[in-house]
Amino acid sequence: QDSGDGVSELREWRPVVYRKCTDTLWLLLFFLFWAGLMFITGYAVMAGAAERLVLGYDSFGNICGRKNTPVKGAPLSGQDMTDKKYVFFLNSCSLEMQSLKISSVSLCVSSCPQEQLNSLEDLQSFARNNGSCLCVYNLNVSSYTLNPKAAELCPTLPVPPSKSFPLFNRCVPQNPECYSKYAPVLISMVNEMDVFHRILSGILAGRDTVIGLSFLALAFSFILVLAFRFIRTLLVHTLIALVVFGLLFVSGVLWWLYYDYRSDPSTELETEKENVRFLLGYAIFSTVVTVVLLSLILVLRKRLQFAVQLFQIVGKILGRIPFLLFQPLWTFLILLVFWLFWVAVLLSLGTAGTAQTTSGGQVEYRALSGISYMAWYHFVGLIWTSEFILACQQMTIAGAVVTCYFNRNKNNPPPHPVLASISVLFCYHLGTAVKGSFLITILRIPKIVLLYLYNILKQKESACAKCLFKCCFCWFGCQESCLRHFNQHAYTTTAINGTNFCTSAKDAVFILAKNSARLACISCFGDFILFLGKVFVVCFTVFGGLMAFNYHRELQAWVVPLLLAGFFAYLMSHCFLSVFEVTVDAMFLCFAIDMETNDGSEEKPYFVDQELLTFVSQSNKLTEGQKHRSMRRFQDNEDGTELQPMV
Repeated sequence: QDSGDGVSELREWRPVVYRKCTDTLWLLLFFLFWAGLMFITGYAVMAGAAERLVLGYDSFGNICGRKNTPVKGAPLSGQDMTDKKYVFFLNSCSLEMQSLKISSVSLCVSSCPQEQLNSLEDLQSFARNNGSCLCVYNLNVSSYTLNPKAAELCPTLPVPPSKSFPLFNRCVPQNPECYSKYAPVLISMVNEMDVFHRILSGILAGRDTVIGLSFLALAFSFILVLAFRFIRTLLVHTLIALVVFGLLFVSGVLWWLYYDYRSDPSTELETEKENVRFLLGYAIFSTVVTVVLLSLILVLRKRLQFAVQLFQIVGKILGRIPFLLFQPLWTFLILLVFWLFWVAVLLSLGTAGTAQTTSGGQVEYRALSGISYMAWYHFVGLIWTSEFILACQQMTIAGAVVTCYFNRNKNNPPPHPVLASISVLFCYHLGTAVKGSFLITILRIPKIVLLYLYNILKQKESACAKCLFKCCFCWFGCQESCLRHFNQHAYTTTAINGTNFCTSAKDAVFILAKNSARLACISCFGDFILFLGKVFVVCFTVFGGLMAFNYHRELQAWVVPLLLAGFFAYLMSHCFLSVFEVTVDAMFLCFAIDMETNDGSEEKPYFVDQELLTFVSQSNKLTEGQKHRSMRRFQDNEDGTELQPMV
């Protein structure tokens, strides 16, 4: 048609098609990325064996402590080593290191000899009494004293008394002379391992503690959610007191552990030195955070009553959507499953190698090429997928809050707002979540690369380079924080108007810029109280980890699992407390749009209820130090006009 109506319909139709096309392209990109992750997963499962890192293996390709599959060309491989958990070297008193491999033949045994064995008869008696054969597997126990080749197939005599080592399950000789020769080789082997494999070993060794700390953080986060739901003035003061105590206590413990480790004369292993360096970094970071937060608490102490009123209003909104409090639980379960999958693939990827047999029927594992590139790709998958899951949660919460806010009858909320928000998300807005999480990932990758380069070049001792790296790292961190907050408002605007990510982001910036003086201080203070809640969870989780890991110092890079536990604790607390954070931000953004679109008249009444309107007015009076301009009285009129789209 040539009429104006036809042109109008065409102009309204094109943005919808454009939005659907762009969302489809971003979803296709995300699915292609995950296809690459699935390829890496299959490759890691087929080529990797994570148990080799921590359980150890013998010279014939058998992993100690489990059943094994045969290796072609190795007749002594493929044995059941379920009851044989320790690695024993036949020549433990004269070990040599060749290309990161100990030259002596190693076996899987059920127990290490506690007493010195001086003859083949002693070896035979030990095997019969303890069920632990210290000779090569194809030599029968009854043939120890009869076979002429027993001297070659059995350990060098005398066999010193030994004790199992905590992490790598090696039988370490206790004889001072043998230990002085054995320890340098073992220390050299561990120190020459690359950091990637040492970290994997530490994660495997401390996996039970990390899982326990994660559930501890889950319990703290759930308690805080219930506390903020029924918040009172005393609770805010109690939370602040606990945060202050936790920060001071954790900082003190970190400095004490640093000086304790530094003054320990037995610190020789590279993993122990890494523990000392990481402890110093943790102590400095914790001290700086403590000073900054204590200063902010001192400055903002007069606004505590407004924080109580703010969370009471948020609690009233959540009371209309009771199932919104349980939504982070599903997000946490999804994240937990994904993290377990990611760690399992990482461990398998780090041990990917091909078994090659030597002339004597022994087995060597050769690392495969391209593993480092796959590890980086896998790491990007961790960041992007985690951010995508959190973005879906934010859009679900924002959609439910928007539905309840723009409802004229506050006493009769719409049915099933959470399910309706999830349905809209999966039908229309997955591309928006993919794009927002991708932008966060793009900013986080340079931070990781800078940290990697800094660790490589830190031996150069260039003060200028160190300062430049730290400035770039801080700049990217600030950009990421701003973008994360910006994305959250873009998701809320998408839930209100149904526009794509870029259009929603532009509208959010426009509306927030016009109302920044009115709402910025209130929203930031609410976010600050929620951040204190996250600090509370991380502090007490890290404290529990310090107490647990401090008892296992031997050969474990336990500071890295502790960092992993702290990272998981922060993500869990953020996952749960983001209900209140997103609700506060969505509520104030809806309020700003309401003020811009309506004027409080009978034709265009406000959607906001009187309690929120009064709270914003009182808070602005306190912030500006003068009386804010009066707003028209809220009128709860069922026949009022609906909210118009933002221009």
